[in-house]
Amino acid sequence: MAGFEELALPLFDSLYNFARWLAQNQNDAEDLVQETYLKALRSYASFEPGTNFRPWIFQILRNTFLSSCSKLERRMTLAVDSEEDLPATSATPESLLIGRSDIDAVRCAIEQLPVIFREVILLCDVEDASYREIAEILSIPIGTVMSRLARARKMVRESLRSTHAAPLSGDLSPPASGNGILHTLGQAGFT
Repeated sequence: MAGFEELALPLFDSLYNFARWLAQNQNDAEDLVQETYLKALRSYASFEPGTNFRPWIFQILRNTFLSSCSKLERRMTLAVDSEEDLPATSATPESLLIGRSDIDAVRCAIEQLPVIFREVILLCDVEDASYREIAEILSIPIGTVMSRLARARKMVRESLRSTHAAPLSGDLSPPASGNGILHTLGQAGFT
């Protein structure tokens, strides 16, 4: 039990963030994470020590989401979004508004992606998962990860261009640059 806690608890925020993007609903995401932890705890004996725990538990979350998709669709709940505070910086109100609108536009574009593309872009660019981890989580070849990621990024760019809401103060670069809007979504907890 102690070994499970040491491995699982540090991943809570990342799992919740990923669940929130998949379920697109706070209440369903909370249920999904709770179910994931329950399943992972019950199956912990089958986890092979020395292997990467993160892809293992993310795969449980994804499989739980996929198996419960029809249930979630039937009982979609309307959650009231809480007011999110603008970050406290010395920036001007105008620059804060532009930054916020950039993030909202990217968030909206990602939400419109089909799940197979949304999960790849979120795992890579928001959760900083490696291609190998993503391949393990999704049970697909690394080449498919790269292909889906490229297509997802292209769809997000096209969506932003078509709505004339192209990012003004950031870009869609992967988190290695440390300043892409997608990475900012993960750091800011925008789910």
